[in-house]
Amino acid sequence: MTIQTVGVAGCGTMGAGIAIVAARAGFRTLVFDLQQAALDRAREQTEAFLRKSVERGKLAPEQLTQIMANWSGTTDIARFGECDIVIEAVFEDLKLKHDLFRQLDQVCGPRTIFASNTSTISITEIAGGTTRADRFVGMHFCLPAQLMKLVEMSPGMNTSAATWDAAWAFCKALGQTPVKTQDTPGFILNYFLIPFNNDAIRLVEQGVAAPAEIDKAIKTAMGYPMGPLELLDLVGMDTQRLLCEAMHALTNEPRAACPALVRRMIAAGHLGKKTGRGFHQYRDSKMYGA
Repeated sequence: MTIQTVGVAGCGTMGAGIAIVAARAGFRTLVFDLQQAALDRAREQTEAFLRKSVERGKLAPEQLTQIMANWSGTTDIARFGECDIVIEAVFEDLKLKHDLFRQLDQVCGPRTIFASNTSTISITEIAGGTTRADRFVGMHFCLPAQLMKLVEMSPGMNTSAATWDAAWAFCKALGQTPVKTQDTPGFILNYFLIPFNNDAIRLVEQGVAAPAEIDKAIKTAMGYPMGPLELLDLVGMDTQRLLCEAMHALTNEPRAACPALVRRMIAAGHLGKKTGRGFHQYRDSKMYGA
């Protein structure tokens, strides 16, 4: 199967990044969100990211124009009838995902492949809410998708060999690096990452060290490009809570349980970078203090 048009459902931080990856690779990319304001924000962020790439010499000016020509947004889910593959990038909530895929089933042709960017929920369970479990696959991009190359590719129990081969080839055509995982909670990355990030949060809760010091220690000693609390600010406390709830429900792992501090930060509106304050504070998208 030849994939030419890519749909991305949801244009939050993750969906916007995936759309950049697809448009940059030369695919016609259609981004869906219920809110026009979210689409406008995603387009502005995409242009800003690409302009920085031009300034740094990583992208030619004419490439920026072509990539933006590949990118379009819509609030009309029926437009996804044009797509060869649709990648879902909404919150980690099984009912929400099932509702979305039921709508997509009605507007997409039978050949369209469905993919989920879920990082914790079973691919087989999500696919069970569609009429095409054989044409369903997991594609978990790493955050931020436009910078990170790894994609965890996971087949569901009913994923056909043809669908798997087409999705794998598509991932490589995106310029990404796919790894195959089984349909297990957290796959590879979040199996380790969710408990690890929660441990960092509990260090803050217990007053062991300030967020900036914890991030500095992890980056300096372990060579990570981003500290766990910086990453959590990028992910968002609301998303972290959903990830923890999904992972803990599936594994009963105590370290995966959502720390109380996350719930208090959500109540205070300190969601992370998108609200200007999380474990760190931000001005014009740049960190300026702990």
